[in-house]
Amino acid sequence: MQDTVRINKQNNLLCGQLKVCREYAEKNGYTVINEYIDEAVTGMSDNRPSFLKMIEDSNKKNFNAVIVYQLDRFARDRYVSARYKHKLKQNNVRVFSARENIADDASGILMESVLEGMAEYYSRELGQKVERGMKINASKFLYIGGCITLGFKIVDKKYTIDDETAPITLNAYKMYDNDHTIMEIQEYVNNQLKLLDRRYENGKKKGQLVQYSKGSIRNLLADKRCMGTYIYKGEETPDVIPKIVDVDLFNRVQERLEKNKHSPSRLKTTNDYILTTKLFCGHCKDMMVGVCGTSRTEKRYAYYSCNKSRKKLCNKKNVQKEYIENLIVEEARKILTDENIEKIAKTVVELADKERDTTKLEKLNKLLLENKKQKTNLFDSLKVCDIDSVRKSIFKEIVKVEQEHTDIENQIQIEKAKKLDLDETQVRFFLNQIRSGDVNNIKYRKMLVNVLINKIYLYDDNVTIFLNTQDKEYSTKVPTIEEAEVRIKDIPAHHNKNGCK
Repeated sequence: MQDTVRINKQNNLLCGQLKVCREYAEKNGYTVINEYIDEAVTGMSDNRPSFLKMIEDSNKKNFNAVIVYQLDRFARDRYVSARYKHKLKQNNVRVFSARENIADDASGILMESVLEGMAEYYSRELGQKVERGMKINASKFLYIGGCITLGFKIVDKKYTIDDETAPITLNAYKMYDNDHTIMEIQEYVNNQLKLLDRRYENGKKKGQLVQYSKGSIRNLLADKRCMGTYIYKGEETPDVIPKIVDVDLFNRVQERLEKNKHSPSRLKTTNDYILTTKLFCGHCKDMMVGVCGTSRTEKRYAYYSCNKSRKKLCNKKNVQKEYIENLIVEEARKILTDENIEKIAKTVVELADKERDTTKLEKLNKLLLENKKQKTNLFDSLKVCDIDSVRKSIFKEIVKVEQEHTDIENQIQIEKAKKLDLDETQVRFFLNQIRSGDVNNIKYRKMLVNVLINKIYLYDDNVTIFLNTQDKEYSTKVPTIEEAEVRIKDIPAHHNKNGCK
């Protein structure tokens, strides 16, 4: 019985990617039962409806593999990738790369972790370049993307008053200042937009009438752009864009919003647990999960806890998040010596070369050469032939050969797309970048752990770390909290402003 698979593809603008995935499935005897496509959605985020539907459908156990064009199509963020691959693995679903042909063993794990880390690194490099461009535009108080505040329109990247909608915004402010409710203002705004036949120009709601929710109305009434203030990353510059409402009216509205605001519900604490899916209990071998809470003294704390110990099935002690993460980050950095970087770079490139199948490409190039010779011979025959019926036959044959030429070239391009071009310089550069990264940067800490570490078994007095480098094992004594305090001072933990410290 053939294995059944589902193809996950992030961007159908590149139709060739889907074709490569289908050919991979056919070549390996898989039956494609569904395709998941998220159009124009970044792989850096897991906010992808089809992607999440695929993860959810894996719970039904009606497929056992997912094919992606290449690893960065699954996810460019290593944390996102690790988290969802773990979920798929729990459902006995494997992830295959159609282009990269990565082995499902220790060597494959090494190559996959490095490739995914490089994909994330270069994606973030691109993001930094985009951010620099945004900063330049922001310094000139130009529009840099996002939702346009009702009452404005963008002309040559500049905020300009929209004569049709600016009165709607102004009236919304006046209504709230005169004790109208948010619901009444919502009804007024939506009716006015309906009369103007304003419709969404992009996104899922493209073509639908623009309609404001109560939350959107509150945001509009608190938007400082309405009084001429330009905002970029929290920095405010007053009186640099056109005003829709005067400052006095805006301030009165803010006072009323504050007065009418309900007591905020307690925000859920969020934390970046960088060892999720990597950290396991040394006693029972079950996964350790991140937990955050508040003590009786209202002090927030975060730690990793063994799944079974939480159910009273294991006696493993909880471990402080900051303490164990700093310890692992420190040990991971020790791994990246010059000698080890050379070894890893060489190993990854050797594996890439080994996995690269050139047999079919060589056959196709040989066919293309034969096709060219055949075409040349036909043209030579045409030059010396003066019989019309024979010339017509030769012309038909030439058309057929030219079509074969096109088909062979297309197949060659597909085969070339499957090749993994990687050299040691690229890998060394990437590894040196993560060796010299900012240890306080949460993105760096995640990448360091995910690229180098396969699994961690934590005992009460020592820790065993399995590296992605060919199943190598590394053990070290776990210092006491007092001993670790020195390390924590040397390597400050990352603090998420929305989470626990």
